Amino acid sequence: MPVSVIVGGQYGSEGKGKVALAIARGKGARCVIRVGGTNSGHTIVDECGKPRSFRQLPASVFAKDTIAVLPPGALIDAEIFEREVAELGLGPDRVKVSPFASLISAEDREAERSSGLVDRIGSTGSGTGAALVRRIGRASTVRLAEDEPKLGPYLDDTAQLMRDLLAKGQRIVIEGSQGFGLSVLHGGFYPHATSRDTIAAAFVSEAGLSPLDVDEIVLVLRAHPIRVAGNSGQLEAEMSWKELAIEAGLAEDYRELTTATKKVRRIGRFEVDVVRRAVAANQPTSIVLNHLDYVDPALAKGKRSGLARDFVARVESRIGAAVTMVGFGPDSLEPRSVLEKDGRTQPTSRQSLKAV
Repeated sequence: MPVSVIVGGQYGSEGKGKVALAIARGKGARCVIRVGGTNSGHTIVDECGKPRSFRQLPASVFAKDTIAVLPPGALIDAEIFEREVAELGLGPDRVKVSPFASLISAEDREAERSSGLVDRIGSTGSGTGAALVRRIGRASTVRLAEDEPKLGPYLDDTAQLMRDLLAKGQRIVIEGSQGFGLSVLHGGFYPHATSRDTIAAAFVSEAGLSPLDVDEIVLVLRAHPIRVAGNSGQLEAEMSWKELAIEAGLAEDYRELTTATKKVRRIGRFEVDVVRRAVAANQPTSIVLNHLDYVDPALAKGKRSGLARDFVARVESRIGAAVTMVGFGPDSLEPRSVLEKDGRTQPTSRQSLKAV
């Protein structure tokens, strides 16, 4: 069956939204799914060159004529949902919500913030985890999407909708959230984890589809993994943004901010172990490696050198898997073969590769 699953191989912010949108456009997807909650965001660059970020809806809804689905595994903040739907000017014909999806309440957000999670493990305090705990605990205070009048026009039997589309051979793209290293089960960094599992199989389950429906799993990586601000867990070879800016030829004050909290991300050099385990758990059919412009400043100017090519080759050797696509920036996605088109013009930087 034609289902593509997009999954992160590190700690989130690998560029999954960009990849999901490219696949949805390239394969003419009819349905795009966002699982999880509002504790992370996906960013794409629209047709006008403007960055657009979404915490609730799938960023891949920018693909023409797609239907955005929030399935039973979604955790919905009604205010964020309303804001994003209004921003895009979408109606119930383009957005479908399962009546069984969970609602995030103001009490959930307050519970996370007052519990110390934000300081203790770098939680975003979105209420996603607290809402999930109430759902699993079958608390009497749980409210589902079908209990929220604002969502009424968007409610639908999403399982039947997707099954009907698959029966017609139409492509579905599942836009997974966060990254393998944040999985509460498999990441290996507990308790510095999110509240859910973050591997492809979990995303398929949250969507309400069968593993037999899936014919494509895309693992998305970035050359320099990031974590959210604060005590959010281990980064094997953490570096400063000043170091990165010098190596990448960026402005001295260059920083990346998290989509949900707008705090400065932590950044490190490529880590092999977490990616190897992500490959083993997800068995991807293809791998995307983003932000190679941080490795090779020439790429941002449309040029090629040996830096990125050598970096990718070293990554492939160490993780035991081939990179299929590469990204040079927020709106860049190219076949890996583009790195082989031009000869080396600069020596390989051992510093950029030392953690690979």
